[in-house]
Amino acid sequence: MFENLSERLERSFKILKGEGKITEINVAETLKDVRRALLDADVNYKVAKNFTDTVKQKALGQNVLTAVKPQQLMVKIVHDELAQLMGGETTDMNLKGHPAIVLMAGLNGAGKTTMSGKLAKMLKEKRHMNPLLAACDTFRPAAMEQLRVLGEQVGVPVFMELGATDPVKVALDAIQESKAKGHDVLIIDTAGRQAIDEELMQQIQDIRDATNPDEILFVVDAMTGQDAVNTAREFNERLDYTGVVLTKLDGDTRGGAALSIRAVVDKPIKFVGTGEKMEAIDPFHPSRMADRILGMGDIVSLVERAQEQYDEEEARRLQRKIQKNQFDFDDFYGQIQQIKKMGNLKDLASMIPGVGKALKDVDIDDDAFKKIEAIIQSMTPAERKKPELLNTSRRMRIAKGSGNNIQEVNRLIKQFDQTRKMMKMVTDKNKMAQMAGMMNKFRK
Repeated sequence: MFENLSERLERSFKILKGEGKITEINVAETLKDVRRALLDADVNYKVAKNFTDTVKQKALGQNVLTAVKPQQLMVKIVHDELAQLMGGETTDMNLKGHPAIVLMAGLNGAGKTTMSGKLAKMLKEKRHMNPLLAACDTFRPAAMEQLRVLGEQVGVPVFMELGATDPVKVALDAIQESKAKGHDVLIIDTAGRQAIDEELMQQIQDIRDATNPDEILFVVDAMTGQDAVNTAREFNERLDYTGVVLTKLDGDTRGGAALSIRAVVDKPIKFVGTGEKMEAIDPFHPSRMADRILGMGDIVSLVERAQEQYDEEEARRLQRKIQKNQFDFDDFYGQIQQIKKMGNLKDLASMIPGVGKALKDVDIDDDAFKKIEAIIQSMTPAERKKPELLNTSRRMRIAKGSGNNIQEVNRLIKQFDQTRKMMKMVTDKNKMAQMAGMMNKFRK
């Protein structure tokens, strides 16, 4: 996502490199290139023009400090304006109803049903709510079945009435079910079409009027570029929705929809879909997205994802094992599973400043851990607990059982031993530092 735009913007800023000060001439030249980069990224023409006009006005009105180079100042101004363009502040959901009702709208293929399941999982696990999913796409029976399967997958019940033809009645019955079963949030999945038509719009309007939802989320495929913006505008005119959800931001998208939608419809982007897994949903943070567009990474989001998988008691248990040099392959395997839960590996790497650019043309397979997992799974429980048991004959058996060669097994075991020693050294140093600190306090 945004790789081409990031590269083009970086080239644009180089025009100012070596310049002693910002002038109308070098700013105009830089912003001409920036505007072209935005248009190539499928950003709405008017949005791109207004953006560069604002940046020019702010850049020419700045006094460049001696410690700040013109190029750095321009990057700062563009960053702030990009964040403002995408909404400025993060916008949370309004879930005050009893139950709170979330109406999902959008065209077929945008990922509306999948996003309903992702949203339910997020509300259940991160906000500790008790959601209910409602299958109100009576137009397409396969959508009901898809939602049922997703509900099972994320552990959230699904209300559906097989054979029903009136989506308004299904939605109203789902509200009664929510109240009866104590659900505090109801997510209503509605019908979509391949293109906007009057029947679709009237149906969603009827559901909206009957249910009075707290949130109306318009789900749109970011890969459709300017078509996404046009569709967003038409849906907003009929529904007056409260927020946008962008899906497929992990795909080969130029990013124009994310940069244009807020400016065109004046509605906040609330969530983004960043992969196929049910965990792949993130709140939209305009400032962090601006960081990523300008190649600055997104360390805050990376840390937040890590914290979501972080178990304090498990961390203490591992620390005790590391100090006793008892960290084993079971622990190693468990850490791999935690990393995998954090999301797409290339996406995670791109959050580290400077790494995204370095990995631009590198293909990081999400199955990168499969070989390691196969080797560990081919070990016996005793071998995983006591790696020192792994003699040559055992390693040959593991290689054969995992479909790898002996060199790969040896390499993994060697890397594991080195990692274990390094981890013990770090914990020993920390322990020594703590003891030294205690001694210093005692002396005082």
